[in-house]
Amino acid sequence: MAGATRLLPAYLVVGPDELKRKQTVTRLRAHVEGSFADFNLEELVASADMEPVGVLSSLNTLPMGGDLRVVIIENAGKLPKPVSEAIIEYLKAPNESCTLLLVAETLAKSTRLYKAAAKVGPRSVIECGAPKRRDLTPYVQKLAAAHGVGIDADAASELVSRVGESTTMLDNQLSALSALLGGRGQLTRAFVEQNVARTAEVKPWEFLDRIAERDARRSFELLALLRGNSAIGLLSLVTGRIRELICARALMARGDARGIAAALGKADWQVRGHARNAGRFAEGELEGLLVECARADRALKTGADADATMAVLVAHICGVR
Repeated sequence: MAGATRLLPAYLVVGPDELKRKQTVTRLRAHVEGSFADFNLEELVASADMEPVGVLSSLNTLPMGGDLRVVIIENAGKLPKPVSEAIIEYLKAPNESCTLLLVAETLAKSTRLYKAAAKVGPRSVIECGAPKRRDLTPYVQKLAAAHGVGIDADAASELVSRVGESTTMLDNQLSALSALLGGRGQLTRAFVEQNVARTAEVKPWEFLDRIAERDARRSFELLALLRGNSAIGLLSLVTGRIRELICARALMARGDARGIAAALGKADWQVRGHARNAGRFAEGELEGLLVECARADRALKTGADADATMAVLVAHICGVR
């Protein structure tokens, strides 16, 4: 839709990335301007009581004082079947002076509505897939640049850990942080920690990454936030990470650092820091920590204090004796 000289009669914006969906809606709204904007823009939300007659009437209404009318239907994946079928028929001969924007978080490609929207024209379906975990850090850096500030990878990762993976929430936080800096400058991890409250649950992989980096301060912060989870389950994950680092170290010793992912049965991005982190431990240290994990497992299963047991283990992994 961006950069097009003439809009198509209909678009389908679909996918879990809420920010991308909102940005697309905003761009389409901008096409309806002037004193008749209120008349030429209608925004609807799919609901159980929505009727085909009303929707078709809106779509077939001619614009006033201009050459374009826009109808936006949010939550289009939950349209009542009679309305969905009416739109499918409408798209066979749409009102050329009206652009329909269907917005949905999910809508299967196998549905009749998706197929009908896809037939409207080139690029009529705008996919808004959510960034994968491995892409979130560079994604946040691009969002920050749009707000006039820079953010290093460490700070971006910290922001994601505190806010979660909602692109809208991330963008809102970056807007607020940019305002605090006057719309210019660099966002650091310390600045994020100082100004962003943690609203997202801690992901175990984040904790595992920090202990593998031997970052004692962050590891203990995250361990405290994970309190209440199964200590035995968490210990199992920690033990697994220690084993992965032992494997990584062995492969590095053989000059085969590139084979870590294949050896562990993981994607490359999942083991990106393994070689570097394995090198943070002295010869034989990881094997000793694996023994400590086994001791901690026995202790937990015989009634030892879970918080104290995990705290001691994390301290030893991070090199705090």
